[in-house]
Amino acid sequence: MSVDLGRIGVWTFAFDGRPATEVREAAAELDELGYGAIWFGEAFGREALTQAALLLGATGRLAVATGIANVFLRDPIAMAAAERTLAEAFPDRFLLGLGGHRTVDQPAGLLPHHGRPVPTMRAYLDAMDQVPLQSPAPAEPSPRALAALGPGMLKLAAERTRGAHTYFVPVEHTARARQVMGPGALLAVEQTVVLDRPERAREIARGFVAGYGQARHQVENLERLGFGEDDLAGGGSDRLVEALVAWGDAGDIAGRVREHLDAGADHVCVQVLSAGEDLPVRQWRELAPALLEL
Repeated sequence: MSVDLGRIGVWTFAFDGRPATEVREAAAELDELGYGAIWFGEAFGREALTQAALLLGATGRLAVATGIANVFLRDPIAMAAAERTLAEAFPDRFLLGLGGHRTVDQPAGLLPHHGRPVPTMRAYLDAMDQVPLQSPAPAEPSPRALAALGPGMLKLAAERTRGAHTYFVPVEHTARARQVMGPGALLAVEQTVVLDRPERAREIARGFVAGYGQARHQVENLERLGFGEDDLAGGGSDRLVEALVAWGDAGDIAGRVREHLDAGADHVCVQVLSAGEDLPVRQWRELAPALLEL
């Protein structure tokens, strides 16, 4: 893969709520701190491909990855054209993460879709590959990755793209994903963390877990891993919350990240939760020395 993610990156939704000037400054600092990549999601904030351009333009070294660009917010022609534009303008620095195959529970406004997730994503990739693009070609195409949790999507990610981006998963899932995909595919894992004392961290973490506990595909994945109704009720059992979110000091968090790497992850992108609405720049600074030694 021409794009080098490094072993450790940052994952965040926090950019969506901040002005572009502040986002540029924070991205430039992440670049200086030495993180390998910035990942970000797509919901009802900034559009993913223009957000990628904003971040790429503000940095000079690290990779920028969509985690993920929702395939039901744009057709394959628009996605392929944007991918090519960014890969040509910012050589070896952009990874296109694709997903959004389970959107039936989302608010109105998404493009309609039918059928099962894996065939739907396969057809979307086929359509992207068939677009007759006429813009300047990059020296190397940008790598792609798929948001994947279940074995079918993990296999498709390994077969048709550079690999998988997993989200809201415990270390056990990382080990299973590596077994499904085999040794050659990229496995980029998101790990949520709270840099705080245990009692406060657990409160913040439980609120985060409760939100994703309403998503059907996330619940199904946790059930495959052996979590039951008691674990999913009431914002999540202690067992579930502790499996999904790491907290403590920088050393504690680095320990969880190391577990993912030991279980087969190639790259771990850390999502910092905090009680405030500002960008977690302080936490990114504090975590960098411990994480970047891994």
